[in-house]
Parts: sequence; structure tokens; C-alpha cells
Amino acid sequence: MARIAGIDLPKEKRIEVALTYIFGIGPNLSKRILAKASVNPDVRVKNLKDDELARIQNTINLENLKVEGDLRREISMNIKRLIDIGSYRGSRHRKGLPVRGQRTKTNSRTRKGPKKTVGSGRKKEE
Repeated sequence: MARIAGIDLPKEKRIEVALTYIFGIGPNLSKRILAKASVNPDVRVKNLKDDELARIQNTINLENLKVEGDLRREISMNIKRLIDIGSYRGSRHRKGLPVRGQRTKTNSRTRKGPKKTVGSGRKKEE
């Protein structure tokens, strides 16, 4: 079982794709890492040799890439800082609304969650 940065890589996938399962590594960075580690991107994870796996791990460590826990911690600290200083972006994070200027009259259901209907639509009779 190939394990890099605390993540078990899927055995059947190509190493180029499997590296993208690590938080903070996308397709371009994956290609760059494999080129520096001189590993063939088409080889499957199950066919990787131990020295190739070690070279990939060393490349990630040598480039001082922030992946997984460190990156998640840094992102959450940045958001916490915005909230603490009381910036507009911080207030949007606190309210759970879109942060980057998108419209909210319609759309933005991803941030706001399912629609909440207000009122019953007709008056109650007594």
C-alpha cells in the first residue's frame, strides 16, 4: 500500500492521477513532482518500487510543499484572521455567504444551503 503524506493512494490508478488525491496537489503540481523525482507518470501505484515512492516523498518534502494537515491548518487560520480583524470578507465567512462578490438574490445555494420558505402564504383563520 502506497502511503504519502498520510494518504493511502488508490492502487489501480496511474501515479500522476493518484497524487492528486493528496490535498494541495493538483494535476500540474503532480506532473512537476514526478518530473523532479524522475518517475514515469504512466506507471500504476501498485507497480511502483519502494525507491520511486521514497523519491516522490523526498521531492514533496524538499520543495517544502504544504499538503494535507499543514495546508488545511493554514487556510483555516487565514479565515480565522479575517474574522478576528472584522473585515468584510471575514463577516461573509461568519455568515456563511459567498465571499467573493457573487450575487445572492438568486443562486449561491451552495453557501446558503437549501431554500427556507418564509411564511405560509395565507392568513390563519381563528
